[in-house]
Amino acid sequence: MAIGGTAVTPGSGAVAIEETAQLIAASKVAGTPVYNREGEHLGTIEDVMLDKRSGQVAYAILAFGGFLGIGERYHPLPWSVLEYDLSLGGYRVDLDRDRLEGAPSFAASEAPDWTDRAWGQRVYDYYGAQPYWLQVP
Repeated sequence: MAIGGTAVTPGSGAVAIEETAQLIAASKVAGTPVYNREGEHLGTIEDVMLDKRSGQVAYAILAFGGFLGIGERYHPLPWSVLEYDLSLGGYRVDLDRDRLEGAPSFAASEAPDWTDRAWGQRVYDYYGAQPYWLQVP
């Protein structure tokens, strides 16, 4: 059987972790660089948060700031504000560093309440994006 352009033998235990022009495995998104419109490197995607019921990507978690992992903050970005740029091999966002520094974020030692819709609404409002829970799939 072929998955994503890779042959996989049923029952072999092998999983094709590939990407196509339209699809990418979540495991490949982590570590992908993020740039602003000017091509300045802002950080990397740390993880993605998926809505269990709808299957929609709720947030891409951007690791930003700090030095050698110290002082790094995590910024939940609405997936809709990311645009993949083949020439950069990463995502572009229409944000500058100052705007990103003022964005909703959390430290590694903090745990945001992902179930708090008011918090989620503030994140989406900050970026001027429509919340994923209001989007028609």
